[in-house]
Amino acid sequence: VFNGEIYNHRELAERLRDHGHVLRTRCDAEVLAHLYEDHGDSFAEHLNGMFAIAIWDSRSRRLVLVRDRLGVKPLYWTDDGRRVAFASELKAVLACGDIEQKIDPLALADYLTFGHVPAPKTIFSGIRKLEPGCFAVCTASSTSVRRWWDIPFDDTDFGTPDEQARRQWTDEFASLLEDAVAIRLMSDVPLGAFLSGGVDSSAVVAAMRRCSGDPPLTHTVGFDEPYCDEREAAREVANRLDTDHREVMVCSDAAAAAERLARHFDEPFADSCAVPMLRLSEITRQRVTVALSGDGGDEMLAGYRRYRFDLAEASARAMCPSWLRQSMAGVAGRLYPKADWLPRPLRAKATLCNLACDDITAHLRSTSLAAGMLPDLLLRPEARSRVVGYDPFARGRDLFARCSSPLLNRLLYVDMKTLMVDDILTKVDRASMAVGLEVRTPLLDYRLVELSAQMPTWLKLDGRRDKVVLRDTVQRWLGPHVAGRRKKGFDVPVNEWFRGPLRAMADDLLTFREAVCSEWIDQAVVRDLIHRHQNGISANGHILWTLLSLELWARQYAQRSRPTESGQDGRVPGANASGRIRGAGVCEEVPA
Repeated sequence: VFNGEIYNHRELAERLRDHGHVLRTRCDAEVLAHLYEDHGDSFAEHLNGMFAIAIWDSRSRRLVLVRDRLGVKPLYWTDDGRRVAFASELKAVLACGDIEQKIDPLALADYLTFGHVPAPKTIFSGIRKLEPGCFAVCTASSTSVRRWWDIPFDDTDFGTPDEQARRQWTDEFASLLEDAVAIRLMSDVPLGAFLSGGVDSSAVVAAMRRCSGDPPLTHTVGFDEPYCDEREAAREVANRLDTDHREVMVCSDAAAAAERLARHFDEPFADSCAVPMLRLSEITRQRVTVALSGDGGDEMLAGYRRYRFDLAEASARAMCPSWLRQSMAGVAGRLYPKADWLPRPLRAKATLCNLACDDITAHLRSTSLAAGMLPDLLLRPEARSRVVGYDPFARGRDLFARCSSPLLNRLLYVDMKTLMVDDILTKVDRASMAVGLEVRTPLLDYRLVELSAQMPTWLKLDGRRDKVVLRDTVQRWLGPHVAGRRKKGFDVPVNEWFRGPLRAMADDLLTFREAVCSEWIDQAVVRDLIHRHQNGISANGHILWTLLSLELWARQYAQRSRPTESGQDGRVPGANASGRIRGAGVCEEVPA
């Protein structure tokens, strides 16, 4: 069984026929079984696509679970020693019955740190996510998980920029990007694209135009707030490429949007950008069934501003002994006021605290909520006692240590293994599949990822210019104006929402004595956060959104777990009469 798309399945089918295999359909799923027959556990190395696969090998009586290289498609699974259950959705695993639904306190601490639950954990202690580029082999006597692919970052320091090398790398990158888009345009259903006006999606749509004579169907989401609205930039690119373009505004009913997200996400998920992503997916699905997106470029090619800060902080650390940094910068950081109301250059608290840390800890602080302090701030004493000694940053440190490469590449490696998989790709997959839209990500074609991992770091970040090789490609196709655009992204106005449309909802749900999350969360602290935010003392919108998302998810979970009138376990919404959900699988060892 299989979820996803194999973009090179026709080429693989021809190769298999040449080796004597008889294929009865043109379906990519049939190719997988024949490929496994020839190559065994290494069959996935031949695939180019996004996929979660399960193969039952009746000869050796073993179940093989495989997830794609970058984690575009999810795979949840559990093994209780008696059976293995697996699915593309967590609620489908739960619908298999007799599976313990116990909240993992460590996963809760992770959620309060990062705004999502990172793999391999899930919010439930007995269920796991298979990590990207991994496969699990399950037999009656054992279960093992191994990695079949990893991002091959080069450990060479290429030195200073070289114009001839830059042109050669850009030639190869542009050619591969065009091919990655071309193979994703093969579809039996209507196909379009997301277009924000930034360099990532602009590059994808430009490649679509180069690969096809038909004008692409493009779609953009907008906000009333000018600082986070990209409609004008997207409109300019759409006009330049002569696309069939549509725009949609984010719904002003933020409360309804928050409740919808809680229904569609299997775990608590605090990235507020899921709101515009869901709205964008809705308008796109009105015209097409498949859409191409520009996701992955920021993590692959250092598109976030924080990477410049990381490198600057690392240079500052190198000039000062660690004992001096930790004493001076650490004390200064603790004493410096948080000062949300000051201009950004004067908000030095985070920088001072980061200077007292090592490189990876500072980076993880920058990518977490409230510098990773929310579990200590929000958890009630009883809940906090269950996570004593646990470090949510430990996995990031392990990943950082695994990669032997220049500092920038090591940070990109960590983000591609964590933030990109568990936040960015999860958001896109859940929001799009909620409306029946399939999203394809050509920038995450594994050939482009491997090429980017091998290229010099100055082709990713060179001074103040990020995503250098991608911007050079866009400059060739669309000119310097589009290539020079700075990143804006979905900067959702959550601070404004909690002083406006979400104010009543926050008061009602988060401070209510019967709040589901009151078992874990200190409501006195929550009331203080709300008071300070609504009175303009501090900007706590992202923390409040994290708490609201947790409460709304917990209510959905409580409803699903509630016993029915007959006394049986409640059926997960969407299950059929047998309690099964499409996409779930159960493998139980039976006598031969």
